Formats: sequence, structure tokens, C-alpha cells
Amino acid sequence: MRNKIYYIFFVLLIIAGCQKERNIQLFTIGDSTMANKKAEVYPETGWGQVLGEYFDNNVTVHNHAKNGRSSKSFIDEGRWKIVKDSLQPGDYVFIQFGHNDEKEYDSTRCTTPYGTYSDNLAKYVKESRSKGAIPILFTPIVRRHFDENGILVNSHGNYPDAVRQLAARMDVPLVDLEKLTRYLVDSLGPEQSKKLYLWTEPDDRYPEGREDNTHLNVEGAHKVAEMAAEEVKTLPINLAEHVKDLRNKN
Repeated sequence: MRNKIYYIFFVLLIIAGCQKERNIQLFTIGDSTMANKKAEVYPETGWGQVLGEYFDNNVTVHNHAKNGRSSKSFIDEGRWKIVKDSLQPGDYVFIQFGHNDEKEYDSTRCTTPYGTYSDNLAKYVKESRSKGAIPILFTPIVRRHFDENGILVNSHGNYPDAVRQLAARMDVPLVDLEKLTRYLVDSLGPEQSKKLYLWTEPDDRYPEGREDNTHLNVEGAHKVAEMAAEEVKTLPINLAEHVKDLRNKN
């Protein structure tokens, strides 16, 4: 009888050792500054598109961010439901909206900072938590908008502050990308900051070139993803342990 017990115990140990630990699933929701881009718009790149490069192999990134979406339209189009239905305990949800919430002319996307915008973000937080997932709020990255005196203009109004207030009120981890990118772009100045955004020379597809101060190029996307990962490393969450040591990043 004793030998049988030992045998069962030994088999269970083998099974436990053979079972592969489930990777951490990281879901990102947001707008075009975060979204995956098609090859034909290269070098336009969303920072969520390259985010996986800043975590180790135990993290799998599912980038659900989509061009043109606001915190409202992402819900109304059923995109949030797809993510929510996929969530399992221990998963993470990165939430970054704002650029399209500001568009007052479009009732399908527009929200108010301390009203519907905050309500939508709160919905993402509550429903993520209801599935046992960990939500992290992100303020929107800055637009490269300098005035005639070379001063970087606040183009997001009260939306970043609304995220900060909600994060404090609901005790949600916050990555303040608006603050981080504002400092970066401001320190680079009007000319050097162009290297982060979608400024391209004329070509066959874009005969007049592109002067886009909202969307990122490859270098800009990597810089924002790197800053996001570095901030995650400072948070009291398990995901922080899986940020790569960027000093050794090739």
C-alpha cells in the first residue's frame, strides 16, 4: 500500500513538472498611436505594435488598439467585449484613449473628460477586475504641437488629468505617458522632435510627403514603448518582473 502511495505521488510530481506555466497575457486597447499598422503606411508604427519587444518570453502581447477609436466607440463597436470575453485571472489590460475622445464634431466618438470619458475608463477597469485581470491606465501621448515661440502646446485639454484622477480614485496603476512624452518632445524641441513622428519625404504613395504630428514612426514607437515598459517596472505588480533589462537589449 505504501509503495502504491509513493508511486502515485511520484507520478503527480512528474505531471506537475511537465505542465507548462501559462504565459502572462497582456491585452492593449486604445487608438491609432498604439495600434498595429499595415506595411503600406510604413514607417508609421504604433507603440503597442512593438511593446512585446520590451518584455521577456513569459509575456504575450495582444494588441487590440485600433485606428480612430475613442473610449466610447471601442465599446460601441463591440471591440471591448471581444477583449473582456478573452480575459482570465492574472491577465493585464493596458488602457490608453484620448486622441479621438476630443473630437467634438463626431458624436460617435466624442466624450467629456470628467464625464463620459471617465465613465468609460471606469467601465474598462471594473470589468477587467471582474474577470480577475489587472487594468493599467495610460494617459495619451502628446501631439507634436509647438507654437510660434517654440513652446509645446497642451493639445489634450483635461483628458490626461481625468485619467490621473480616476486612477487615484479607483486605485489603478497609472503610466503617465502624457507627462513622459511631453518632457521628451519638449526637450528635443521643434526640429529634433520630428524624428519621433511621421515626417516623411515625398514618394510614390505619398507624393507630398507626410507631416504628421500625432502618429509615431518606428523610432518614436520604440521610444514610447520603452518608456512605458520602464514605468511598468516601477509598479507593484508581477508584470514588472518581466520587463527586459534594457541595458542589455540589442
